[in-house]
Amino acid sequence: MKKNLQKNVVVIGGGTGSFVLLSGLKHYPVNLTAIVPVTDDGGSTGRLRDEFGFLPVGDMRQCLAALAPDNSLLRQLLTYRFSKGQGLKGHNLGNLILTALEDMLGSEPEAISKAAKIFRLQGQVLPISDKLVKLKATYSNNQSITSEHKIETNRLNRGQKITNLTTQPQAQINAKAAQAIKHADIIILAPGDLFNSLIANLVILGTTKAINNSKAKIAYVVNLMTLNSQTDQFSAKNHLDTLESYLTKPVDHVIINSQPISSKIIKLYQKLDEYPVKDDLINDPRVIRKPLLASSTYQKSQTDSLKRSLLRHDPQKLAKVIVGLI
Repeated sequence: MKKNLQKNVVVIGGGTGSFVLLSGLKHYPVNLTAIVPVTDDGGSTGRLRDEFGFLPVGDMRQCLAALAPDNSLLRQLLTYRFSKGQGLKGHNLGNLILTALEDMLGSEPEAISKAAKIFRLQGQVLPISDKLVKLKATYSNNQSITSEHKIETNRLNRGQKITNLTTQPQAQINAKAAQAIKHADIIILAPGDLFNSLIANLVILGTTKAINNSKAKIAYVVNLMTLNSQTDQFSAKNHLDTLESYLTKPVDHVIINSQPISSKIIKLYQKLDEYPVKDDLINDPRVIRKPLLASSTYQKSQTDSLKRSLLRHDPQKLAKVIVGLI
């Protein structure tokens, strides 16, 4: 396919869900852009953010790794995490490289651009905003929490939910991200933390306007499991309704896994009071149901202090569904 005929695919989400999507989509002749939030303040990313005052690099690093050549040393460098060393233990090498580039070049967009060339990426990664902000969640009991990491680790009581998400201070969409959305043929809203990873992009000023003004079709990949800190007892419809309330328009396609989840995995999640997302969109004509589970669970590094999802979508299966839409 000629380059000028390639479709423009924009993936919006956090590092984990976007990593899965990009890892599969990069094998197809499409122009890929990943847009990630700027509110991450936990783990290695949070430490670097606090020490340097730069935009968080964790989600961007995961997207860079996804777009790097498979099984390459460069990809391994981006995902390598130190297991020892005073001050180094727990840090991700990719995060350190991006921080160094930003310190040298003076801006994160420039650092990402240079990293794309160094790591021979098959696409581009853009922060949703150039401004450093914190995420603030307001709950149904009128309490509020400021900090993505604190929102992530907060356990919801039965019946409690997030009623509003904002940033402090407010921030404007990055011009390059707005342009990518404008020229997109399809926008994929990635799986992952509904509020911290996905809606965290939509609450940046100008994002929903850019999406609504784009001619792109919008596809949403529904999460496999609920998340106690954000989507306790959420069904597929709950996820979709919440997302569309921030998006202020309906999505065009809803992608849902139809493959049964093993009882062993379900029991592991039950310990965290988390469960498979119930598919209650039976009569919704927008829904595409396919077996989409990865063949093995995710194994995180022992020095990774953050909670990670064990169960994930299969990159190739998911990419095949999305390419079928375009």
